[in-house]
Amino acid sequence: MSAVFPTVREVLALDPVRRGAPRLVAGDAGLDRPVRWVHVAEVPDIATLLGGGELVLTTGIGLPADDAGLRAFIGDLADVGVSGLLVELGRRYASEVPRVMAAAAERRGLPLVELRRDTPFVRITEAVHALIVDAQLTELRATEEIHQRFTDLSVEGAGPAEVIRQAAELSGCPVVLENLSRQVLAYDPAGESAELLLDGWEQHSRRIRPAGRTAYDPDSGWLVTTVGARGQDWGRLLLRWPATGELARPGRAGADAEPGPAGVDGGSAPAGDPPTRLTILVERAASTLALVRLIRRDAEGLERQIHRTLLTALLDHSRPVDEVALRARALGVVLERRHLVGVVVRYRTDDPAGEHAGDAGEPTAFGEPAPDAGPARLRDLAEAVGQALREAKLTALTSAVDDHAVGALLALPDAAAEERALTAFAAALRRVRPDGRHPDPASRQLDAVVPRQPDGGSSRSGGRGAPAGSAGLIVAAGSGVGSLREARRSLTEARQIAEAARRDRRDLPIFRLPHVGLAGLLHLLRDEPRLQTFVERELGALLAYDARHPREQLLGTLRAYLEQGRNKSAAAAAAHLSRPAFYERLARIGRILDVDLDSVDACLSLHVALLALDAIRTP
Repeated sequence: MSAVFPTVREVLALDPVRRGAPRLVAGDAGLDRPVRWVHVAEVPDIATLLGGGELVLTTGIGLPADDAGLRAFIGDLADVGVSGLLVELGRRYASEVPRVMAAAAERRGLPLVELRRDTPFVRITEAVHALIVDAQLTELRATEEIHQRFTDLSVEGAGPAEVIRQAAELSGCPVVLENLSRQVLAYDPAGESAELLLDGWEQHSRRIRPAGRTAYDPDSGWLVTTVGARGQDWGRLLLRWPATGELARPGRAGADAEPGPAGVDGGSAPAGDPPTRLTILVERAASTLALVRLIRRDAEGLERQIHRTLLTALLDHSRPVDEVALRARALGVVLERRHLVGVVVRYRTDDPAGEHAGDAGEPTAFGEPAPDAGPARLRDLAEAVGQALREAKLTALTSAVDDHAVGALLALPDAAAEERALTAFAAALRRVRPDGRHPDPASRQLDAVVPRQPDGGSSRSGGRGAPAGSAGLIVAAGSGVGSLREARRSLTEARQIAEAARRDRRDLPIFRLPHVGLAGLLHLLRDEPRLQTFVERELGALLAYDARHPREQLLGTLRAYLEQGRNKSAAAAAAHLSRPAFYERLARIGRILDVDLDSVDACLSLHVALLALDAIRTP
């Protein structure tokens, strides 16, 4: 039953009841039952006319005279779920109610109260009903304010932090927004200790298991609702009720005016279920968060499409440069008379399996990624790059440039700002994507809410973090250029550097051309026919042999030998072969290629050919 109704305890504290000198004789465990209505009755079979939640008033003149009848009367009232029974003394019972009645009420936990003075029942019914109506009006006004407040927030496109702040202000309770991994995205402690609120949050949150999309978990004291839209849930909104002690309820003016009646404990009671207005509040706050996210994503999606069109036009020369500059300027990205730098961000691996979790990328029952995991992964990487650019206060065209990478063309005031801008962007990207995993796009406030440990992990959520480079993200930058006509060269170079850096295990904030060395040079030259001819001349015979004998794959044996610095023992271990078997394979390779594998010059040539082959094979 809604907490908007007064309890038996609160009714007993009202002036018209107190004038009757009430005394609780049984059922003190039920004093916090809500009173839905007040009913006056003088017949023993009144229970058949009640629906539960009523406070029954009687003089007792029509009650049974025998003990069995009184027990049955009390049992019928308890069975139907009445809140309590008030008996006025003087007409049927002179000084006290029968002991059998008190014993039966105590057994059933039904509050039984004697009124030791004459009391006009109409005064009690008027007072209680006025209390109920006033509380309902207060609840209605509070609900109307909730709807108006969150409607305004939706129209304004307020961020998660503001939505959470308003929810905490309206409820007076701590409010937490978390993602599906139980990481805190935003919170407001409502005046309580944030440290205590968030301490061990992930473990605490996993114990909160409400039964339904919006439900109250009485064991933990949290009112929870799911946040999401269009069938894609991305978080939970939690409100703790009561916050400290009992939450003040509307319309309880007389509850704490004086000490309680005789035999009635005046202390605070268990809170019970939260008021309906709080359920409405968390649901409206959750729908506002979901709506704002959809609005932002749709707006950013349209803008990103235009960005992609312009970047694609620069890469494939499908539009005149002047037209690209004009359309970019209309988007607020000025490219004329700017120092331009191409940047590409991508994952080290193309396989999205296991690198993220989310609505689109959950693995199937067979361990394979969902069919749309790749696009979702790329989309979220694009969002992270866009967020990092905003945090670094950089102007750029940005969009996905292929199925695995996101490109950006930075527009800087001059060449002197290049290093500073790239450093700021890489740092911002690490903050946005500290662990290289699939982010929750609803909010980027985790670092502000839960401080990161030096290793990138969360001090509250228990998340494991790592630098962007080692956790799967590569940031590559091309050479800066002075005009839009040269921008294609910088973007292409950045893409090629990113491809070459995938085999570089170093943790570098930004990869530039000097960092990728020979592999980078070969990537730049991979479309050169002379390089392809060189690869065929050096490795063609071995590739042809492997094609005819797919079970042997001698190219892998040669790669292990060269990557281990021609150390045959180490190479055999790396190839998981016995030394005799490995030596026999090396001899066969030497015969196929007609080369001396003990020659430094010959091995150098073969190693360069292998790197070139990797560059040519990379899509």
